[in-house]
Amino acid sequence: MASQPSNAPAATAPAHVAPTVVKIVIAGGFAVGKTTFIGSISDIDPLNTEAAMTEKSIGVDDAGGVSDRKTTTTVAMDFGRIALPGALWLYLFGTPGQDRFLFMWDDLVRGAIGAVVLVDTERLDQCFPAVDYFEGKGIPFVVCVNCFDGVARHQLEDVREALGISEETPIMYTDAREKAATKQALIAVVQLAMKRLKGA
Repeated sequence: MASQPSNAPAATAPAHVAPTVVKIVIAGGFAVGKTTFIGSISDIDPLNTEAAMTEKSIGVDDAGGVSDRKTTTTVAMDFGRIALPGALWLYLFGTPGQDRFLFMWDDLVRGAIGAVVLVDTERLDQCFPAVDYFEGKGIPFVVCVNCFDGVARHQLEDVREALGISEETPIMYTDAREKAATKQALIAVVQLAMKRLKGA
């Protein structure tokens, strides 16, 4: 049998496998750290839709008492991506924090397996809309107390009681600036979503 010519075409390489995409939403009140959270872990330069806060927003937007350290606000969404082994891509969508952009949430959460609700314990009332929204939609979520300046000012069970969330809802400390901390929060969301899926 004749040998194959050296210039014969090589065996066909396997077709490129399209990545499996998993979507997680990062929500919470104004200036709670959603943009920072996504930026700390995204493999790509995050897409931010930040707009400057001006005097025209007075009386329209609730700055949550942090206007001295917050000069911009997300007006549509934040977006980041994490590429994981096995052709798995994790898409992160950050919600706008201002009440007047709540109408966008239904589009942003479509197809999401779960959510992270970021909490600032100094402005706890800011996260109630997010908690109520995900509970109402039946979307699994993890509550993450953002430790500004690396300091935890309240016990987690006290925060759970104040928010009125069930024991089935995980609650944990995080630091939106730290990749390791945000990674743990995302792992908790995936685990919760898988648990819900198995129990369905």
